[in-house]
This record gives sequence, C-alpha cells and structure tokens, in this order.
Amino acid sequence: MAMRLKSMATLPKLIQSMRKEVPKHSNPVLPSLRRAFSLYDQINLIDNVPEDQLRFQEFNDTSFTVNGVKYEGSLLCVGNLLMSWSPRKFSEITTDSLSIFLTVRPIPELLIVGCGRDIHPVTPEVRQFVKSLGMKLETVDSRNAASTYNILNEEGRVVAAALLPYGVTS
Repeated sequence: MAMRLKSMATLPKLIQSMRKEVPKHSNPVLPSLRRAFSLYDQINLIDNVPEDQLRFQEFNDTSFTVNGVKYEGSLLCVGNLLMSWSPRKFSEITTDSLSIFLTVRPIPELLIVGCGRDIHPVTPEVRQFVKSLGMKLETVDSRNAASTYNILNEEGRVVAAALLPYGVTS
C-alpha cells in the first residue's frame, strides 16, 4: 500500500519530467543502474544515491567527471575513495602501481582496470598479484570500466577501479 501511495505521489513529477527537454551533453554520459530501471533516459525513478558515493558522470580523452568535478589523468577508486593514479599508459600498470591494495581494508571483491580506448591483457605478474590479494580482475576499456564501477558501487558492493584516460591507446 505504501509503495502504491509513493508511486501515485511521484506520478506528477514523472509527467512533468517527460515534458522537459533532455539537455544535450558534449561528452558521452555513462550508463547508470538508476537509469536501467526507467523506461526513458530522462526519467530517474531511483533518486536516493548517497551524496558521498562516487559516480562517474562523463569522460573525454584526458579526464573523468566524478560527482560533478573534472579530474585530469588516471584515477584509482577504492570503494568511495578517489585518488590520482601514477600510470599514464597501459605498460606502466605494474604490481608497484597497485601496491595500495596491500594496505586497503576491506579488500575489494573486484578490481576493474580501464585500459584507455582499447582492451589489453595485464601481465601475468599483475594478474597473480591481484589474485594473491583475494580480488578478481576485469580489464576493459575505460568507458566500460567507469560504468561497471558505477553499477557495482550503486549496488553497495566493495569494488575498485584503476582507470587510464579514454584517450590512451597503448
């Protein structure tokens, strides 16, 4: 009954939002779990994402926009912590560049590596290092890494993302 009352209360907002034009974005907007449950991109049925939760919103060849703030270069996200990351190209992703995971607790269940524009396999040493820490490893392009991080983080899972800017090609 409460759900029905809540749905009825949001109906005028839904109708009003459908009448508004969707703003055009110059950069591609990353998909979100919140949008996956709606019928139209301009309707957001789940508005209760905590303000302290990281959310990738846009990207370009050299930067990412996270929670409305533009960050240049590579980023490392652990749970809801965001920091600059030293690798500038894929070959610089080493066990040393991921050594922060030796001290992070709780250990994320998954490390998503955003390789830039293209997907590359990590070295066997990096794969073994991540496995030895008890994490699973996924390597994808940076666009998909950011959107996968958004979805898993919104689900409340403990995940990490190591992202090179999208413009990195090797």
